[in-house]
Amino acid sequence: MKRRNFIQQTSAASAFVGLGGLSSLSFFEASKHITILHTNDVHSHIEAFGPDHHRNPNMGGVAKRAVLIEKIRQENPNTLLLDAGDIFQGTPYFNFYGGELEFKLMSKLKYDAATLGNHDFDNGIDGLFSQLPNAGFDFLISNYDFSNTIMHGQTKPYKVFTKNDVKIGVFGVGIELKGLVNDKLYKETQYLDPIEVATDMSAILKNEENCDLVICLSHLGYKYDSQKVDDHKLASKTDNIDLIIGGHTHTFLDEPIVVKNKVEKNVMINQVGCYGLYLGRIDFYLDGKNSAASNGKSMKVQP
Repeated sequence: MKRRNFIQQTSAASAFVGLGGLSSLSFFEASKHITILHTNDVHSHIEAFGPDHHRNPNMGGVAKRAVLIEKIRQENPNTLLLDAGDIFQGTPYFNFYGGELEFKLMSKLKYDAATLGNHDFDNGIDGLFSQLPNAGFDFLISNYDFSNTIMHGQTKPYKVFTKNDVKIGVFGVGIELKGLVNDKLYKETQYLDPIEVATDMSAILKNEENCDLVICLSHLGYKYDSQKVDDHKLASKTDNIDLIIGGHTHTFLDEPIVVKNKVEKNVMINQVGCYGLYLGRIDFYLDGKNSAASNGKSMKVQP
């Protein structure tokens, strides 16, 4: 894939992003269609909110999400389902089952990969490890060094998926645990600089694995006023990422935003709030040379 500059166009329902100076999807001769679905910060919300909830009546819930995901997969079998962390903590389901139910249900929904959030350590690194057999998907995290912990060898820095002959590289980065999580819970886990690691991972995926699309699952947070690393800084200081799927700050975006990277190419960032209320969707349309255009939106999880 030749990397060209993204150009953002907006419509009433979604953000359209084209490559190579294209101004409309109608002028882009797409031969392949890849759909990326994503969640973040679900926080053990298994059931939908009740009909009398003051803010989110009847919204969310794994069952409704499953129906929506299956409908989209029937429309386009070339679909990936990803999660940007904080799967655990927030309802009695986690207090009672310790994450077993969350992982089993995500496996039933056929998630392809997830990264780790700070709350995924709330039962300690041993508690996280004990639930891994219930996860039928890979955890991708490249800036946590688990060498001296029970989690060593249990995660991957990245994974390459192939859909309709399109190679999609996915890697994960997590937020610094110190100050957010009691150090007794994450033990000797070492935090590595996410910008340096993301630079290395995206270069490997683009140049060595020859991926057409590079996606970062980030639990860094959307945007901070401080110098703390966030998705905006990650996008602007790297040069091989096409899409950042974010988490941690519970930021809801109706559609992806676009940020210039360090070589003035565009990176999409998306995040869909929290609690499984919305499902993010990004559609990539690729031509015969696997150059891409894309659009994206957030969809309510409701009846």
